Amino acid sequence: MLSIRNISFAIEGQPLFEDASATIPTGHKVGMVGRNGTGKTTLFRLIREEWSLDDGEIEIPKKFRIGGVDQEAPATDDSLLDTVLAADLERASLMAEAETATDPNRIAEIQIRLVDIDAHSAEARAATILSGLGFDAAAQLRPCHEFSGGWRMRVALGAVLFAQPDLLLLDEPTNYLDLEGTIWLESFLAKYPHTVLVISHDRELLNRSVTGILHLHDRKLTYYTGTYDQFDAERRMKLEQQQSMKRKQDAQRAHIQAYVDRFRYTASKARQAQSRLKQLAKMQPITGISENSVAGFQFPAPDELAPPLVTIEGGSVGYDGKPVLQRMNLRLDQDDRIALLGANGEGKSTLSKLLAGRLTLMDGKMFKSSKLRVGFFAQHQLDELVEGETPFQHMMRLRPGEPVSKIRARLGTAGIGADIVENPVERLSGGQKARLLMAMAAIDAPHILILDEPTNHLDIESREALVHALNDFPGAVILVSHDPHLIETVADRLWLVQDGEVNVFDGDMEDYKRLLLSQRGGKGGKGGKGGKKGKTKSKLAPKPAASDHQKRKNAAPLRTEVSNSEKKIAKLERQIVETEATMADPSLYDGSDNFKIDELSRQISEQKSVLALEEERWMELQADLEQALA
Repeated sequence: MLSIRNISFAIEGQPLFEDASATIPTGHKVGMVGRNGTGKTTLFRLIREEWSLDDGEIEIPKKFRIGGVDQEAPATDDSLLDTVLAADLERASLMAEAETATDPNRIAEIQIRLVDIDAHSAEARAATILSGLGFDAAAQLRPCHEFSGGWRMRVALGAVLFAQPDLLLLDEPTNYLDLEGTIWLESFLAKYPHTVLVISHDRELLNRSVTGILHLHDRKLTYYTGTYDQFDAERRMKLEQQQSMKRKQDAQRAHIQAYVDRFRYTASKARQAQSRLKQLAKMQPITGISENSVAGFQFPAPDELAPPLVTIEGGSVGYDGKPVLQRMNLRLDQDDRIALLGANGEGKSTLSKLLAGRLTLMDGKMFKSSKLRVGFFAQHQLDELVEGETPFQHMMRLRPGEPVSKIRARLGTAGIGADIVENPVERLSGGQKARLLMAMAAIDAPHILILDEPTNHLDIESREALVHALNDFPGAVILVSHDPHLIETVADRLWLVQDGEVNVFDGDMEDYKRLLLSQRGGKGGKGGKGGKKGKTKSKLAPKPAASDHQKRKNAAPLRTEVSNSEKKIAKLERQIVETEATMADPSLYDGSDNFKIDELSRQISEQKSVLALEEERWMELQADLEQALA
């Protein structure tokens, strides 16, 4: 197990950990959460002994291999597949030695060890991982130097996943994945055979892939068993209980103090008053626990326009005369909440730029309301902020005649407080820069707000604040995001951008996730091309044909079987979590009951075997269902 005992650590006099402790049992998948800047990444560095503790110790089992993603894969001539295969150092060494070994005994030892580590299936396993991360078979054979830094980060992630370290440390792995890659990673981590510690602000990943939460708050570590939602509920309950106890104690202290103040100088009551003073002195004050609330988001309400805001008929759009998207027939109204689905490179950002007025149609017709205003936020804009200038100067450029007090008020509403409003933008955190850009995008009270990956640098509390703000916003919203929770809580329509077209996706996010898992990283999946191509059913399109309705009716029994299988899987997962929670009890390892430890280990092994069989059955049922609906 990973044992963190009474650690203390400070950077430039600023304490990040003070007498912090936690124990993570071997084989557990744990999500690490806490506000930005509290020291989560620092803990990873301490675990890997890149930095030295001021006090305390971190104990890791001997011969434990620790792996993580520090930087992108190098831009070499090696193919993606070879780069990932090279991450298994033992296999690479044995394979190289097998080419030159001449001693029969050594050759036999090498071959036996290669069989033991399943070396001969390595290429298939590496290809499956790369496919899940968005690389099709052709891309896997291309050299690393042909890919951008963001894609090479995926290769580096694929390499560490393939190497299967005993302790896998992942720091915000979904920041450089698209939605499809994120969904695949959720499934991969849930089945990972060793210990995982992942820093993430992705609520869905923390609900689907981990069995415990390590919370860093107030320089202390607290381990919670269960998913993020379970942790959140337990944490809130503890906060409420602590506050309730503090209120009761404060009332009691006030009552005692009032008695003392009234009677301390009254001779007949002096002894009682003195007794109560001693009682006050012995009463240990209960400290009120509170989470500092994050600043909200506020998007000004636009004036109402007559529908539609935008229509596109037979539209094509692209770059340098080459279309990326064609045959588009779309309509957008002010009450629309739409999420764009599709792999990276399919054209989601191209469609966003078209709707934002940053691109024009190459063919077809596009009609916009004459008074339409559009706000556009994209992650790449973080690099477009002017270095050396402050948030105040950026906002002043958009409102040159506006009073200073109003500009400061705008920034304050966006979460850019007085303490940082005059800081150069390069000194702002990623989350603060994102808040500034969102405030700039919404400054004109847009009728359409287009957000392209808005949550990459936001912690969970800030993401929830964004959800509330978008749901209160009375204009149209277009989302491009790898955060399923954001999509599910904000969007009510899904458009699939795939194969040069934009079609309405006939299903919800759960349908989309299941389809991706069956196509991407599965049996020969193409990787980056996963998705369900539904019929175009925008407001300009006809209703589905009767034959489609009949197909869905005939497939009803299969849907029931799929649903029952999902319930069995959920039940088995709960049983595994409960058994692992029992094993996480430190008292179990005091040496008094080794039989119980063995019994629990056997029980978990059986539960996981049954779960694996049921998951295979679900995949077969899902494939049958998709075939029935095809």
